[in-house]
Amino acid sequence: MTTPVTTPASTPVRVSAAAPASTPSPRTGRKSARRRELGAAGALMTPFFVLMVTVFLIPVGTAVWLSFFSDDQPGLGFGPERTVFVGMRSYTAVLTDPTFLSGLGTVVLYCVIYIPLMVTGALALALLLDSGVVRLRSWAQLGLFLPHAVPGIIAAIIWLYLYTPGLSPVIDLLGKADLTIDFLGVHTVVPSIVNIALWSNLGYNMVVFYAALQAVPREVIEASVVDGAGPVRTAVQIKTPLVRSSVVMVALFTLIFALQLFTEPMLLSQSTPMISSRFSPSMYIYDAAFTRNNYGLAAAASVVLLVCTIALSYGVTRWTNRSAAAEEDAR
Repeated sequence: MTTPVTTPASTPVRVSAAAPASTPSPRTGRKSARRRELGAAGALMTPFFVLMVTVFLIPVGTAVWLSFFSDDQPGLGFGPERTVFVGMRSYTAVLTDPTFLSGLGTVVLYCVIYIPLMVTGALALALLLDSGVVRLRSWAQLGLFLPHAVPGIIAAIIWLYLYTPGLSPVIDLLGKADLTIDFLGVHTVVPSIVNIALWSNLGYNMVVFYAALQAVPREVIEASVVDGAGPVRTAVQIKTPLVRSSVVMVALFTLIFALQLFTEPMLLSQSTPMISSRFSPSMYIYDAAFTRNNYGLAAAASVVLLVCTIALSYGVTRWTNRSAAAEEDAR
């Protein structure tokens, strides 16, 4: 719309009115909101990716790189060593070494004994505390959690003292009852290591389960009681399925840490010949790197152990997901 304006020279001039300001389209607004969300997500995820690259990807890449090289001496063994590319030779040596395979078998036996005892024991204690049967619940939680506050190496030293004949008051007390138990014998050394791990970590996992049980709706528990379910049935059939995700998480992390068994057997090896320097894969890696100075072999063994850990973790995750899906279909 135009408005006539008269200038001093009486010449009519038409001036256009200002056009209204254009409003952003809904699509542009959505794009801006999307960019802001991506920017916020990137800012929050950056520390995670930096840590993952620093403490995981770079060490793994370095181990893979070292596994393809070895220090060899030219000719008949005279002259300085030189680093040469050996391809898969270190992996072949690891996978055909009876001591490494024996260490894998020992860790598998350790996991078969340790993981079920850890998960069921921690869950049973958490259910017992959640039921209200135990008095002074806070003090009970503190007493069960305190062993986890003891560093692993200190815990292993304490139990080494309790396992050593001539020093252990436990062995002396059993001897007075005409009971002779060699805690570091060929058939008892693995259960003895399992006992140390249970003592150190049972309370921690109990706290994890207890926290998950606190999130269970009280209405569900009250409904089960009204329907006539007793305490045991409520704990097994009502509470336990509702904390299934926590059970899977604890079992998975317990498996990962169990495959890295090192501290307990390394210290116990000072008192018994039943534990060799290659008792577990982690001890095999330590011996290869710092006793034999064969860093290529140690790197190859580390990669093999990593692959086994990833494969087992993936298998546990897939199995639990399929079990959960089957239960949902059955319902």
